[in-house]
Formats: sequence, structure tokens, C-alpha cells
Amino acid sequence: MLHLIRWIALHMGRGTARSLLYPITLYFLLTAGKQRRASREFLNMALNRPATPWDVTKHIHTFASTILDRVFMMTDRYDCFDLKINNHELIAEVLNQNRGCILLGSHLGSFEVLRITAVLRRELPLKILMYPQHNEMLVRILSELNPTLSDNIIPLGQTDTLIRAQESAASGSIIGMLGDRVADSGKTVTCRFFDRPANFSQGPILLASLLKVPVFLFFGVYLGGNRYEIHIESFADQISLTRGSREQDIQYWTQRYAERLEHYARSAPYNWFNFYDYWDVQQTGVEIGSQNSVPG
Repeated sequence: MLHLIRWIALHMGRGTARSLLYPITLYFLLTAGKQRRASREFLNMALNRPATPWDVTKHIHTFASTILDRVFMMTDRYDCFDLKINNHELIAEVLNQNRGCILLGSHLGSFEVLRITAVLRRELPLKILMYPQHNEMLVRILSELNPTLSDNIIPLGQTDTLIRAQESAASGSIIGMLGDRVADSGKTVTCRFFDRPANFSQGPILLASLLKVPVFLFFGVYLGGNRYEIHIESFADQISLTRGSREQDIQYWTQRYAERLEHYARSAPYNWFNFYDYWDVQQTGVEIGSQNSVPG
């Protein structure tokens, strides 16, 4: 099905391919009970009212739309999109100084939209930290579209992961990673998120403290149709963890990230793509589809 949608998108256009999203959305709406319930639970909080079946349908359709748009973003067909980028000059300023930085994203909206770099007036030196095996099929299909994808990936969980990240940052690259999922064996910290406890990974904060580079937040929000809006925020000039208050420092920075994620999740609730019980602190999540394959 993924290969078929890809072929239709590339040979018949985005409009025709988007028409397929309606039966796909209906399929998941009828068959993915766990994900449907998770969607409703989240939307109840984010919308501050009981979510309707239409809300859940729109939620799933929004996710499917961003998955389809990966095909066009991975093949550099940026003319398909109406894109607005806020505060791109923050990153440009760091890059112009030949410094590296961390771009911390999430499963809110699209991380692939970061590939649209024309407004930055330069090629974006981007390396992505990710677990390719979390969505091996989608990674393979996207790699077929753009073979250079694998060159930009630093696999997590390998012996040379940290070394490669340090070398990339030292050479002035952007290290992109997502901060709202917990790996199976990852260290976590519990934060307040939508007034409930939720587990977040310590990994991004620990990495930032080792690389000692600026950290920016990134949210690529899908607005419907062909419209995306990228929000870039300065998060920290440098993150330092002091020996006597290391755990408190990790808690502070992770909670700050959770608060900004909540802010954008409330403002764009249908862009929330964690389709599982996010507040079950005992699990890491199983969802309709994964964006661990970023970029995005």
C-alpha cells in the first residue's frame, strides 16, 4: 500500500493521492481501536471539551496527510507547499558562526518539513539521531525516494553514536532529534504534561550537556491543504548539569520542553501524532505509524 501511494503521488499528483486518504482514514478509524481511544483521550484534554467522532477522524486524517507529504518533501518537490517559517534567523546566526547546534523536535506535526530550506538561503547541514529499526519499512521506502537520507542519519544505540554526534556538532552541523518518545531502555524523567504525569526521555538533555552547543526547539505544524508553519524557538545557549544537582537540572530542562510541547499541542491538537496512552508511565507507545524515521 505504501508503494502504491508513493507511485500515485509521484505519477498522478498530490491531489489524486490525497483522495486516497479518506478510505485510509476510514480504515484506521474502524480497525484501530486502541489508537482511536488514545486520540479521543488526548483530544478531550487538548480541546477542553468532549471529543466527537469527527474530531478523531480529523486527527487521523491530519496524520495521514503529513505521511503522504513526506513523498513530496523527500523528492524536493517543495513547490507543492505554502510554507511559513518563524525565527529561522536564530539558526542561521549560529550556522554563520560555523557552530553546531541541536534542533529538538517532537511527534507534533511534521519534522520532514525541515527539509524545505530555501528560506534559509543555504544548504542545511543536518544530521538526524534516530532508531531506524522502529519503522524499518517506511525508512526503506523513503530511502528509495532519496538515497542521501541514510547519509544524514546517526543511528541511536550504537557504540559510536556519541562520537559521530560530537564530530558533527564540531563541524558545524545541526543535530536533529525528537524528545517526546522514550526508548525501550532509555532513562526517563517524569514531568507534568496536561496536568498529568508523563515520562520523557533524558536523552536530549544529556546529549546537549555533552555537546555544549545551543539548543533550539522545532515544531512543523500542518495547517491543512498544502500549508505548513514552522516554529523555531531558542531553548538554551548551553545546557550544563552540575554534579550536586544533576537530577534537578535534568528535571528542570525536561519540564521546560514538556511545557513548550504542551503549548503547541493545545494550539494545534490535530497535529499530535502519539496514538497511544501517553500518560501510561509504564509503556513507551504503539501507534498507527511512527515518525521515528525522520526526517523526519
